[in-house]
Amino acid sequence: MRRLRELELRRHELLERSAAQRAALRAGVAPVVERFASVDRAVSSVRRHPMLATGIAAVVTIFGSKKIFSLIARGITLYTLLRKI
Repeated sequence: MRRLRELELRRHELLERSAAQRAALRAGVAPVVERFASVDRAVSSVRRHPMLATGIAAVVTIFGSKKIFSLIARGITLYTLLRKI
């Protein structure tokens, strides 16, 4: 009977330890899961609109990212000016 009680106590200790280890693993993996979630959202939008993604990639390749940023900034400025008129 005593041996059975010891085994039961040991089992509870192991269960508590494994629960703590699982919680620590979840806490350590959470940032990685969040990053993968954002990557997954980007990939799913590319899958939904493959032609648009291809077009954007082609424009970036042809003009370069700095040139595109400059053009977008100018476009936003022009849009805001025209909207005020």
